[in-house]
Amino acid sequence: MPEKRSFASTPAVRRRMQEQRTHDTEPELQLRRLLHAAGLRYRVNCRVTPTLKSRADIVFGPSQVAVFVDGCFWHGCPEHYRTPAANAAYWEPKIAGNRLRDADTDRLLAHEGWLVLRFWEHEDMAIAAGKVAAAVRSRHPARVAATPRRSRS
Repeated sequence: MPEKRSFASTPAVRRRMQEQRTHDTEPELQLRRLLHAAGLRYRVNCRVTPTLKSRADIVFGPSQVAVFVDGCFWHGCPEHYRTPAANAAYWEPKIAGNRLRDADTDRLLAHEGWLVLRFWEHEDMAIAAGKVAAAVRSRHPARVAATPRRSRS
């Protein structure tokens, strides 16, 4: 079996890359705490649809709202991303591919009726939580009013 080649420039860089969290990052946890405190319930780190490989960070199934908290480096934030000097020939197409995949995910989910909300990790999560809560509440299916119970007098 051929040895898998690492794209890290040094063993120390490889170790740091392997330790990167793919979910439950601090911005995600902060957003989830705020949404939970607002009384919203959701699923975490799950596929939105069976055909989609990508996983959303937060999913509101009944409202069809999928939330992604994107890391500035991994998703190519226009404000903070800088191509690393080491191994730029690998990183430029890698990050460009991530951005294309994100756009494709957004398009596919929108086609299936989902609202996709994306936030950068550097954004104020209190503002993000307000946007998510408003979207979820505006898209939640109307609930059928419960029939009043008769008293047993």
